[in-house]
Amino acid sequence: MEMEKVLEGLVKENNSKIVMVVMDGVGDIHNPEFDNKTPLEYASTPNMDALAKESVCGRHIPVMPGITPGSGPGHLGIFGYDPLNVIIGRGVLEAVGLGVELKHNDVAARANFATLDDGGLITDRRAGRIPTEKTTELCKALSEIKEIDGVRIIIEPGKGHRFVVIFRGDNLNPAVYDTDPQHEGLAPLKAREQKKEAAYTAGIINKFLEKAGELIGDKQPANGILLRGISARPKIPGFKERYKLEAAAIASYPMYRGIADLLGMTLLPAPDSIDGLFNTYIEFHNKYDFFFIHVKGTDQAGEDGEFLTKVSVIEKVDRALPILMGKRPNVLAITGDHSSPCPMHSHSWHPVPILLNSQFCGIDNTMRFTENQCNTGGLGFFESKHLMTLLLANALRLDKYGA
Repeated sequence: MEMEKVLEGLVKENNSKIVMVVMDGVGDIHNPEFDNKTPLEYASTPNMDALAKESVCGRHIPVMPGITPGSGPGHLGIFGYDPLNVIIGRGVLEAVGLGVELKHNDVAARANFATLDDGGLITDRRAGRIPTEKTTELCKALSEIKEIDGVRIIIEPGKGHRFVVIFRGDNLNPAVYDTDPQHEGLAPLKAREQKKEAAYTAGIINKFLEKAGELIGDKQPANGILLRGISARPKIPGFKERYKLEAAAIASYPMYRGIADLLGMTLLPAPDSIDGLFNTYIEFHNKYDFFFIHVKGTDQAGEDGEFLTKVSVIEKVDRALPILMGKRPNVLAITGDHSSPCPMHSHSWHPVPILLNSQFCGIDNTMRFTENQCNTGGLGFFESKHLMTLLLANALRLDKYGA
């Protein structure tokens, strides 16, 4: 029986508060350059360690063993949606997160500015992580491309080197492969259809990229464009419908605001500091049942291979934790959506550490919130899609199943 069918008759409402703190990409592997430790092991985390001693820990698997998730599937899993059955493209998430109202036939793509050499090869997939102000300036230049073959082109700047391209018109189909080869030293790919009915859309995208190249070809270091997550908006049940939760998201990056918005969460202010994120929770504590608090820095550091930066972000979360605990939720989960090991400079398939605290969770022998400690924790290893049922159970929001 499908999980949502089981939940339909079990979910109930009460006054409990659930908080999920997501340190994006927090999972890692041992690094020989730093005493063979992971960032969680290397970091000084007295507050999380104290919490671990009165919690249960474990590790969750975002998709299935050995499969590396993107951020979309990673978050869908921890929000209780099977990422193998519910597909939300990254372009849609980024667009919705930026406040773009997508129409039924729109196709959205998440875009990166990139650096190309004189031979057209990628030397930096993120254009040196140019500031948002530069991206806004470049997007203004790209907005000269109003229409291609009757298809309207909409450009929206995001954060850093990221932006969104919306293709609005008839007969569009999102089944188009990314143009990002995912590695430096290669040329950007041509847009190619995954099935024949998307050939027209792929052609429009290639014409856009050609015109865009003419406009920014001399704009070092952002003289190239890579498209990912070409997609259209799906129909999925939200948190209120599925879990009877009034949910809120405290996330600054458009993609994560996008997935929260698609799932019916209210988007709250998200300051740049971790203290600010937790203070927003304190401010709105009485208005919502569920809070998703997103910390991006751990993932960015992992992708850049910056071990000490990842350690620093973890320590900032730990130092700020007493703010959140000033209005202690009934259920608190600290975890990530996936692992981003510094030695790999990328997302990975490694299971994600999870700490779960509530009045009814019990305790295990976990002394610290680290990968190795979580390996032997009471939660064991489980699929991410079951995390929400664990949170609901600990919040006493699930009735008994069966007689």
